[in-house]
Amino acid sequence: MSYDNGLIARLDRLRTTARRFPLSLIELGMRLAVGTTFFRSGMNKVQSFDTAITLFREEYRLPLLPPELAAYMGTAVELTAPVLLVFGLFARLGAAALLAMTLTIQFLVYPENWPEHLMWASILAYVLSRGPGALSIDRVLAFNLFGRK
Repeated sequence: MSYDNGLIARLDRLRTTARRFPLSLIELGMRLAVGTTFFRSGMNKVQSFDTAITLFREEYRLPLLPPELAAYMGTAVELTAPVLLVFGLFARLGAAALLAMTLTIQFLVYPENWPEHLMWASILAYVLSRGPGALSIDRVLAFNLFGRK
């Protein structure tokens, strides 16, 4: 019986210690993880845009959009939305754009990669619903302009 109490006490101390870790650092880490993934993809498209157009034409095959337009739009989103997300400037807008892109990729391009897409979507939904957190330009602006956290 004392073993169980000792184990429970240790688990409780571990939980208390873990709660001291700043949520703002976790939120920043989540934003960095997703933001860098999409930004790197955008940079790859810029470095070889002809290849990007070929991918949109032959592999991605998005309905309703010509491959050239889809390549330009996708690249633009991948280069702007991650910056908004990572710096936390209009982070919800950046998260919404990347979530829309994630859902497009999931349902129209690579449905077999659902575990990775679920991770991205979960992080983006968190930012969309809760905001980017304390370590963000949005938080600084909200505090300075409106006097709120």
